[in-house]
Amino acid sequence: MTEISGHSGLRAGATAVVNESYSFACMRCGYGWEQSYEIEHHTAADGHDFVMYVADGRIVPSPLSRPTCQNCDGHVVRIMRPGRVASARDAAHRERRVPSAGPVEAVREPEGTHPAVEHRHWHLPDLLRPFRRAT
Repeated sequence: MTEISGHSGLRAGATAVVNESYSFACMRCGYGWEQSYEIEHHTAADGHDFVMYVADGRIVPSPLSRPTCQNCDGHVVRIMRPGRVASARDAAHRERRVPSAGPVEAVREPEGTHPAVEHRHWHLPDLLRPFRRAT
């Protein structure tokens, strides 16, 4: 989830960059998405540390403070580890590809073609016999 990039490719004044990815799911409309962020660590002139979140080359607010749904602008958003939305989409896609089961016809073979198969009509007492207590 977190990957530290060191000093290469830093924005002016950044001391380090950490890459983090998150999955999001809106609890209002059900929309799910994933986003990766470059979290740049900076030190202000007065000595205080601060971070800047960069997504797709743009500075954005922290996704952890008040995430907003990209679909309905709702703020009831669940934040999860990366890959959760993609795995849910893959699972849904696999379920759609499976054809629905329809009526199945049993193949009946003529009597006597398999002499090793014993045809027996079972009664309920016969089926319950293994579960009876020995007295």
